[in-house]
Amino acid sequence: MSVKVLITGAAGLLGSNFSRFLMEQGYEVVGIDDFSGGYRENLAEGFSCADINLADLSAVDGYFASERPDYVYHFAAYAAEGLSPFIRRYNYTNNLICSANLITSSIKHGVKKFIFTSSMAVYGPQRPPFVETMARRPIDPYGIAKYAVEMDLRVAHDQHGLSYSIIRPHNIIGIYQNIWDRYRNVIGIWIRKSIRGEPLFIYGDGLQKRAFSDVSFYMKPFERLMYEYNGEIFNLGADKERTIGEAAELVKKCAGNFGFYPEIVHLEGRHEVKFAWCDHGKAKSLLDFRDGTNMEDTVNRMFSWALGQKDRKVKKTEYELEKGMYSFWKEEK
Repeated sequence: MSVKVLITGAAGLLGSNFSRFLMEQGYEVVGIDDFSGGYRENLAEGFSCADINLADLSAVDGYFASERPDYVYHFAAYAAEGLSPFIRRYNYTNNLICSANLITSSIKHGVKKFIFTSSMAVYGPQRPPFVETMARRPIDPYGIAKYAVEMDLRVAHDQHGLSYSIIRPHNIIGIYQNIWDRYRNVIGIWIRKSIRGEPLFIYGDGLQKRAFSDVSFYMKPFERLMYEYNGEIFNLGADKERTIGEAAELVKKCAGNFGFYPEIVHLEGRHEVKFAWCDHGKAKSLLDFRDGTNMEDTVNRMFSWALGQKDRKVKKTEYELEKGMYSFWKEEK
């Protein structure tokens, strides 16, 4: 008997890679994406993906009634963490309301398990590496929305019996990432800017620390969560942190391999957690997670992939609030 898996955000970085992986394993895989942050060209050949706005509960519920998925992987989100204070309504609609609609339909139509990608943004400005047992202290609306969905899933389990697992991935990179978004995916933004002959912007002193990981190492741990560890939370990502300044220098080096020589320019700092990376001991022990990211190799692959893509218009979001807005978002064309 076939197993049907639904992936939301199917045209994004996680969705496009994971859908290919599951199809290769013999699963029946379907997707939902409104193509606001991913592109049809990212979808695997023959992959069925419905164009549905997850904020529309009746459309979501109708899809579940028709497709009857066994498992749901909820990857769809707008992960512009730094922008979220200026687009509160959009942020909560996309990251909280859409998730609530999926959870409602999953309960109603007997989904066996709901796997949710949260974010290390829920930890806030605590001392890294972050571990799953730490308190949640988000400092922006994006992190707040992710934490709210985590809590809602716990209630959905306790009251309605919905099985779930939560993943907190961080700083994922790889092919099929949206490099045409102005506000998120810093490595992708730098690759796009390098190709266009534009400077690589660093917000603040560049001493912020993050750990970047290749999406390819997430596939098997994701699959295992269909069948194991109900109610558990897992950090997933790279163990090696580096400063944003070091990451920019690496992208600049890789750009040179393709004949691009961008300069690095520092702009005003943002309201953000300065030092953020995670401990992955739990995922290593229970999910056999092993991150083998060679960031230079991954960035070189991303350059090769990006050069084969058509040039796209850079996404610009309509701000809901401009008070306190950073000058670089107001002024950048």
